[in-house]
Amino acid sequence: MAGFSSYAVRMARLSSRIFGEVVRPTDSKSMKVVQLFQEPPLAKRKEVYEWYPHHKVYYAMTQKLRFMGLFRNGSFSSLRKLAKLKMLLRTMIMGHIHPQVNVNLR
Repeated sequence: MAGFSSYAVRMARLSSRIFGEVVRPTDSKSMKVVQLFQEPPLAKRKEVYEWYPHHKVYYAMTQKLRFMGLFRNGSFSSLRKLAKLKMLLRTMIMGHIHPQVNVNLR
């Protein structure tokens, strides 16, 4: 049996180009490369760019729940306690450095 005509070969190559397939027959190593290039890039995959949750939404929700008393964040409350202690220490130190003396000069 004779091979394909030149017209049939050209039409097969053209249809392969149109539909994004490999134009000429290739070995398995080259097909691996073709498969890699056919996949979308990592940055455009949905599971990559939507990996992390929407932090602004979660932050707003936890703030509302904390305000209602339904959510307690230990690290946030410890930071608040530290800020309160710093403020108390600052007022104590400032009070000792600059004592408030009421002196009547009359």
